[in-house]
Amino acid sequence: MAVAQKLKRRNKIKRRIRRNITGTAERPRLTVYRSNKEFYAQAVDDVNNKSLIQVGSLNMDSGKTPSKVEQAKKVGEAFAKKASEAGISKVVFDRNGYLYHGRVKAFADAAREAGLKF
Repeated sequence: MAVAQKLKRRNKIKRRIRRNITGTAERPRLTVYRSNKEFYAQAVDDVNNKSLIQVGSLNMDSGKTPSKVEQAKKVGEAFAKKASEAGISKVVFDRNGYLYHGRVKAFADAAREAGLKF
């Protein structure tokens, strides 16, 4: 599948998901983004149009280069820790048009294990 077709398909799925999901200050939307090298997550309050928390693998300090799935797990743990410090315990998960598989699933499982509810 060509890159343009993949992006078009992902954007269509993304619009379908976002039609039903909104984040509030009490229960923000947890959205993920995965590039070819890095993994990012943020909590968004859609009512006030604010990003509450952001965590990315770019700033993670790791000795040897972990696999992408391991990288996503570390981001999930760091995100849950940062969310609990900010007083956020429940979120609405927005997979951002990506399949719930691989890095996205690893991130979600790690965040759940670290105490985040969604």
